[in-house]
Amino acid sequence: MTQTNNPVAFTGFEPGTVPTAEQIEAKAQELLAQLTLDEKIGMMDGDVAFWPGMVEMMGGGYADHPWPAGVFSRLGIPGIRFADGPRGVVLEGATTFPVSMARGAAWDVALEERIGDVIGRELRALGGTLFGGVCINLLRHPAWGRAQETFGEDPYHLGELGAALTRGVQRHVMACVKHFALNSMENARFKVNVRICPRALHEIYLAHFKRVVDEGVAAVMSAYNSVNGEWCGQNKVLLADILKKKWGFAGFVLTDFMFGMRDAEKAALAGQDLEMPFQMHYHQHLKHLIDNGQVPPERINEAVLRLLRQQLRLIRSNNYDAAQVGSKRHRTLAREAAEKSIVLLQNKGNLLPLRNLRKIAVIGRLADTPNTGDTASSSTRPAYVVTPLAGIQAAFNGQAEVLHDDSSNLEHAAATARAADAVLLVVGYTHYDEGEFLNPNAMQELAALFPVPTAEETPVAESFMQGLAGQSADAFLTGGDRDRLTLHPDDETLIQAIAAANPRTVVAVMAGSVVLMEAWREHVPAILMLWYPGMEGGHALADILLGRVNPSGKLPFVIPQRAEDLPFFDKDAVEIEYDMWHGYRKLERDGNIPAFPFGFGLSYTRYRYANLKLARNRLGPSETLSLSVDVSNTGARAGEEVVQLYVSPIGSAVERAPKELKGFTRVALQPGETRTIQLRVPISRLAYYNETMADFVVEPLEYELFVGTHSLDQHALKERFMVRSE
Repeated sequence: MTQTNNPVAFTGFEPGTVPTAEQIEAKAQELLAQLTLDEKIGMMDGDVAFWPGMVEMMGGGYADHPWPAGVFSRLGIPGIRFADGPRGVVLEGATTFPVSMARGAAWDVALEERIGDVIGRELRALGGTLFGGVCINLLRHPAWGRAQETFGEDPYHLGELGAALTRGVQRHVMACVKHFALNSMENARFKVNVRICPRALHEIYLAHFKRVVDEGVAAVMSAYNSVNGEWCGQNKVLLADILKKKWGFAGFVLTDFMFGMRDAEKAALAGQDLEMPFQMHYHQHLKHLIDNGQVPPERINEAVLRLLRQQLRLIRSNNYDAAQVGSKRHRTLAREAAEKSIVLLQNKGNLLPLRNLRKIAVIGRLADTPNTGDTASSSTRPAYVVTPLAGIQAAFNGQAEVLHDDSSNLEHAAATARAADAVLLVVGYTHYDEGEFLNPNAMQELAALFPVPTAEETPVAESFMQGLAGQSADAFLTGGDRDRLTLHPDDETLIQAIAAANPRTVVAVMAGSVVLMEAWREHVPAILMLWYPGMEGGHALADILLGRVNPSGKLPFVIPQRAEDLPFFDKDAVEIEYDMWHGYRKLERDGNIPAFPFGFGLSYTRYRYANLKLARNRLGPSETLSLSVDVSNTGARAGEEVVQLYVSPIGSAVERAPKELKGFTRVALQPGETRTIQLRVPISRLAYYNETMADFVVEPLEYELFVGTHSLDQHALKERFMVRSE
């Protein structure tokens, strides 16, 4: 096998043409026939030898280049050239967008597709062919360290945004959706077994993956954890029975990196097509397993054909200019994404937008700290990061005095606050608090999975393992699952002190998911959820604060008043059970009032909903519910509203959530403008998973729908409709 940087596209089709499925299949079969068995096996793992690659990757080289697999220059096969995400391509200079959770708060499918388009363009320009950043694991509990990498807690919302990102990315490269499946905790990801019943599995934890598969995603990455007693990377029920057979997935499955495969035979028979990123288990064992009849040659051919088909389908043009990477147009999109993602949670006395300021104080340890999210596999390397302080300074441009205090001295910070007309207080988390988790102890526990080094590799391997043994527990990555859902005690003390010094205080919270605010939210007039807002986040924050942009973000999760209202979570669990209940579904079922509901977010203007009309109120299970609603901007500012549609079954034969999100759309309105919004909900979207029938079933009964501004909107418009049996 020869690694090469060129070509990175197939040349067997006319430039600018889209090959038919028949042409793709014929070409894939032609290439397959030219490959030897050894070459076919070589296509099923990374092109990099384990020990040199391990030293490079763990030494900080993960984002230095795409990671190749199955590159055959003699046949013009571009192969897999993997680079990670999801807040942008992790390679140097690429645009850094807000984290996925922030983009989930934008509730903007069209925006997410545009972001995917930019990511795909930049990856191709940087030599990649597979983007590994369509992360849609469900936010079961906000202590999950990698919550920032997904879009939220609702399967429908997750699926629509994941599908949009996939569409955009796959205009240029292959997209990989991950981590399949039930990967919603971090510290225990290499050891935990998740127990789950079929109904919860299909309705809650797999529905969004099915949506992205239906969108045509090229690849699915299996997770590290095990499900119902079998590791995901070799789980036949997940990979073969559900993904490939039941769903008809036409793409390829790849392992999560390094530790995603435990047994080559089980993995191959379960449907694992590609072991990434190094030559490990398949490289050592697959030929022997084939020769002994333990893995049939047909399974190898299937895997290779899946890899070839997706490359032929999606990797064609070479016309990508590196000058577009991190370009002004792309950075402008990052700013728009940050603006649309910021959620205004509280605005007592209409403090915001800020007006007529002579002095503004910008306070907090994060106010002038680049803070774009985790620093592990999703870490990006932009040309610059606009901090909150830099954004405020640029926005005022000398027309008001900007005071800065890093809050290292509480009394000095309070004095700075008293001297200003208003205060922006920036608090929250960094990668030290939440993120990917992999420390030397975990590495040593998994060392049995490492290939035996050759004689030439032995000195490198011994040096690496000795260095590993000598590292402290936090030497590699410092995040992991959260220890708290509240802010740091120092931050809460700071908020109290600054609010007492200046009642015109705006708190901007940087975090990847839920922050409990009960200790301080009644003490401040204004709260913004800033997230990890990307390279242009400081400019976006200033735009919101000064009213240049009307806030329109909506929470992609519920914020409870108490941690006890959430599901059980043990970050060191070896065994855990997932059920139907988490997030807004659980709180509403249990009668617990949240601090801020799912889908909640304020604006500087007001919206009114009226004239909800159903095209028909009796439908069959194969039909589509169509409805219209008038949405008016009754305020004095232009704005964008997220219209949300929830459905509740009445008298179901099984326990179901009080209501579930089944549709949403964004609408931009000028002051005084009214627009009629159309929403369509396939009745099949209302089905539940019947465990006896092992399939989704639409119940013939009455349903109630709610159209409003969030999941608990008391002014939501309501209508009922009947679903009849076929």
